Order: sequence, then structure tokens, then C-alpha cells
Amino acid sequence: MKKIKCECGHINPEGTVLCEACGKPIEDNQHIDGNEGKKLLNMRYDGTARRSQTYTTSIVDKIWSFFSSVKVGVWLIVIALVASMLGTIFPQAQFIPQNAISRDPAVYYEDQFGILGLIYYQLGFYQLYSSWWYMILLGLIGISLVICSLDRFVPLYKALKKQKAKRHETFLNRQRLFSETERVTDAEIEQVKKRLQKQRYKVRDENGHILAEKGRFSRWGPYVNHIGLIIILLAAILRSTPLLYEDAFIWLREGEQKVIPGTDGEYYIKNNDFIMEIHDENDERFKAAIEQQGMVPSNFQTDVVVYQANDSSIPGAEPELEPILESSIQMNIPAKFEGYTLYQSGYQLNEFTSLTLKIYETNDPDEKSLDTFTIDLTNPESEYMLENGFKVEVDQYYPDYVLNDNGIPTSETNYPKNPAFVLLVYPPGSDSAEVSFIGIGKNIDATGENEYTIGLQDFELHDVSGLQLRRDYTLPLFGVGSAIFMIGVIQGMYWQHRRIWIQPKGNGLLMAAHTNKNWFGIKKDIEKSLENTSIKMVDDQQELDK
Repeated sequence: MKKIKCECGHINPEGTVLCEACGKPIEDNQHIDGNEGKKLLNMRYDGTARRSQTYTTSIVDKIWSFFSSVKVGVWLIVIALVASMLGTIFPQAQFIPQNAISRDPAVYYEDQFGILGLIYYQLGFYQLYSSWWYMILLGLIGISLVICSLDRFVPLYKALKKQKAKRHETFLNRQRLFSETERVTDAEIEQVKKRLQKQRYKVRDENGHILAEKGRFSRWGPYVNHIGLIIILLAAILRSTPLLYEDAFIWLREGEQKVIPGTDGEYYIKNNDFIMEIHDENDERFKAAIEQQGMVPSNFQTDVVVYQANDSSIPGAEPELEPILESSIQMNIPAKFEGYTLYQSGYQLNEFTSLTLKIYETNDPDEKSLDTFTIDLTNPESEYMLENGFKVEVDQYYPDYVLNDNGIPTSETNYPKNPAFVLLVYPPGSDSAEVSFIGIGKNIDATGENEYTIGLQDFELHDVSGLQLRRDYTLPLFGVGSAIFMIGVIQGMYWQHRRIWIQPKGNGLLMAAHTNKNWFGIKKDIEKSLENTSIKMVDDQQELDK
């Protein structure tokens, strides 16, 4: 790496703009606002060499230089914002309604949103926030933030830590605020020093060369912001892993017990009862809504028991369940256990539990039952052997029976809302089956020649509760990242780094000042410190150039 030696004898690394020791300009700095008058010094990072501008030969250097560019970081953020907006046009896959005709994304998006939904699905936007390329994009933004911060923070920190009170005259007269006084007394200089100290400046005197400084910590505000953003990005990436985030949905029928999804079989849940209450139809507050919808729920809740499974010492044996929580889950009143939260998220009323069917002779006007059998609609058997010698096979099962546009039987959902069956009935001692179609309000003889008919004798109903399970350990990370980000915002917004140099020249002195923002404020500080002295007030050389 090429070294640059200043006239003061200090050796600076390549890329240095201002000598690290005396501040003398090494390169011809441009005017900060582009004017062609007296060129003010570019004080960004105090003129120190940044790694991205010093090392440029190896592939690592080129990668570092690429990600250290603010423009690259801004473009990455813009791309992420545009992608995030595209992800909100239609619901993400995990938010497809549980009662949708089909929860298959390939079917749902085209069915609900037409050609735009189909394009949305084919481009992969339906699971955008967990897609590999979106995660890579967030990772690239994080890399850009880290490299941008290190590329600027390290040299700036070194420059400010090692800065000397004595500066080259060119460094002073090319500051934005500058003045030269031909004659001044030592008493006046001491008076200025005391006034600056009263204004909370840290004053350093090196053989008559004075540096008054305050608010240096505000320079680290943007880097504190970056730390907060990096933590937020890390939390967003970790949120896509089941280690720190879990989001699952479960339909639970009354009386049913299931393994809670996403808990690796450790926890079970039982629905003891589902309760739904509606507003009184005479309540004037809800009269219009009741007339429009028929009923308006005032409360719906699920009374549940949560069990923890104890590992059995016998392989394959059923685990022992220990109740750990008994709770009533309502809207906005979730149940919490072991870091998990259960929300009341939906319900299905009057779903069929079972159908009890009877067999009778087709020509019997009294429909006297020859035998009966019960079909569990959540788990129907493939065949039923009856006591009177009949055998019934389930050929087709439609949990939610409808006829599609082509007149073909199909099921709208997988839930037994409108169950229907195609049954093969074998009379006693016969190998020839009769085909029957049976459903709610439907009883069809497929051939018109059946000797026996299947009829509905009884049925059982139940309510189904939809519960949302969520575990999110990334929220503290989001909170910490946001808090750190706001600290950085406050740190950089409400304080400024102000520096005032006073340097003897013959019987007089040179005064110069610089701040990263709020030039009016530093001029007021200088004005207070020079009150009733012969020292000349600084001029704003940027304004003189205009």
C-alpha cells in the first residue's frame, strides 16, 4: 500500500484526505456545496482513509468496496421494500382462510383473484417472506450495514481519538467558520476558555493551541442505528426458523383430543366444549346487523385442557398425559403455556359427527329396519359387517358434497358439513353388490333395481373450534433492536459534535470551528464566549462564497 508523507513528517495511508497529525490537506478537496470560490475542506470522517478506498486489488477488497457503498445499501433497501409491498397485494399462503374451498395455493389464488392471482402464485409471492431469495436479500442488507459501518466507524473513531489541538494553518482557514485577530491578550484567551467550559465544552490546551469540543458521542448515532437495524434484520431471519417462531392452526371438535401441531408431540389439547352466545335480537345497538346477518355473536369460546406428554420407557407405548392448563379461550383472551399462546381464531357450527343408517326392503311401505350401522364421519371404515349378514362397503365419500359445473359429485372441503356416500350393499349370502347413493336429503337407487334401500335413521352434530397456536421468541429481539435504533436517532438528532480551534499567530490568533450540523448553534456558542473581548467573531465562509 502506498504511503503518503506530510510535510510535518507524519506518514499517512493511501486515501487520506487530511493529514492525521496536523490536518493539512493532502488532496484538493472540493467545495462542500459545489461552488467554485474558496474551497472549504471536506471534513467527512475527518479526512481519514477508509478501507474501501485504500485496498482495491483483491476480490475481498472489491467485495468490501461494493458493500461499503451507501448507494448499494439504499438500492438493496428499496428492492426489499418493493418486494415487501408485492407480498401484501394478496394474502400470504399461511393466511388462506381455513374455510376456503381449497387451501391449495395453486388453486386458491387463481380461484379467488383470477389471472393476477395465478401470476402471483407462479412468481412465488404467495410465500414471499419465507422465500430463500427474500432471506438472502435481508442478509445482503445486513452485510451492507455491517461493512458500511465498519468502513466508516473505525477510521473516524481513530481520527477523533488521536486528534491534536495544534493544526496546520491551512486546516483552520479552510474551515467554514473562521476568523483572524491581529492582536489579543492572554487574559482574553483565558476568559474565552472559561466561557467555553461553562458551555460544557471539553477544553484542551497544548502549548497555547486550544481545542474545545463537545457532543462527540452524537457522531456515533448513525452507527447505533445500524446496530439496531442489524438486530431487527437478524430477528426477521430467525423468525423463519421453527427454533424461535411457530405459527400453526388446528381444528378441534368438541370432545376431541389432538397433538398440538408444532410441539413435536410434547403437548396435547382437548376441546371440552365450544360455547357461542349471540346478541339479543331486541338490542337496538345490533338490530341492523342482526337483520342483515341473522345473528351477531357476542362471545365464542373454547374450554380446553392442555396436557404434557411424559416419555414412556416402553418403545411404542402411548405417552402418559399430565394436565398442565385448563382454560377458556375467547377472542382477545388467549391461553398461554410454556412459551406458547393459543388464540380463538374461528369456528364451525353444526358439523356432522356420525350418521346412523338403516337397511330396509325397497318395497316395504313401513321401511322396517333389517339392520343398522353407524359411520364415523371423521374416520369412516372401508366396510361394515352387519349382524344380519349384510356387508356394506364405502365406495366413495364426499364430506362436503356438491355437484361441480360438469355435474360430477365432488367435495367442497374436507370437513363433514354435508356428507354423502356411494355405498355397495351385499345382501346375505350374495356376492353381487347393489349400488346406493345416500346423503342428507338424498337417497338414490343407482340402478333402479335395488331390493334393499339405505335410509338415514339418526345423526349426531358437534361444533368445531379453530385455534391458532403461536410461539414467538423473536419479539424481544425486535424490541431490543427498535429501542437501540431509537437511541441512535435521538443521539444523532438532538446533539451535535462541535469543535472550536484557537491557535496563536504572532500577537494575534486564528479561530476556526466545525460542526456536523446546526451551524447556527455553534455560532451562538462562539458569540457568547467572545462577548466583551477584542477577538473577532468568526465569518461563515460558505456564505461569503455565494
